[in-house]
Amino acid sequence: MTFLDYFASNWTDVADATLAHAVLVLQGLGLAVLIGVPVAVATYRTGAPRTAVLGFAGLLLTIPSYALFGLLITPLGLGTGPSVVALTMYALLPVLRNAVVGLRGLDPAVVESARAMGMTRLRVLVTVELPLAWPVLLTGLRVATQLLLGIAAIAAAVNGPGLGNLILDGLASAGTPYAAYLTVEGCLGIVLLAVVFDLLFAGLNRLTTAKGLGA
Repeated sequence: MTFLDYFASNWTDVADATLAHAVLVLQGLGLAVLIGVPVAVATYRTGAPRTAVLGFAGLLLTIPSYALFGLLITPLGLGTGPSVVALTMYALLPVLRNAVVGLRGLDPAVVESARAMGMTRLRVLVTVELPLAWPVLLTGLRVATQLLLGIAAIAAAVNGPGLGNLILDGLASAGTPYAAYLTVEGCLGIVLLAVVFDLLFAGLNRLTTAKGLGA
């Protein structure tokens, strides 16, 4: 049986795993945004607090994937819980760092002009600072997504959803006729998602940035 024949026999399983993988990545990315952007807003003007949160987020990224997933089993059990938490932790650095860079890179004159018009600090943040910092923040989301797509495969080690289960099943059945097929299906699914997400982010960037709107 060729690879295409094998894929024709289990493509529905691959499709389900691909969808579950995408949802898992989006869950982790979404939580990282909900945590990282407010932290960036709260600390980007400061010195030591900003350095501390960026250092902590960088430290999280250095923890080996298998170790982190394993450590989360005790408090969160198996399945989606530890998988989402681990991905959130890994996505924090690119989201947080790019939000800080984007906010700190704004022209102070623009911000001061908005304040001079009588805008409150919150209104300036929402209507001026965050929109202007959006292209840099979007780049952070793009990087974080690509990072999580690969790391999410490790979720299979803690019974998490996604394409990692195909890869793990293939590796566990090494020596059998179709072990390589399972592994290749999982890897190709991740590559396909990486391409799709990258195209989506490129389209979003074109639609929502000044350069894209003017094109």
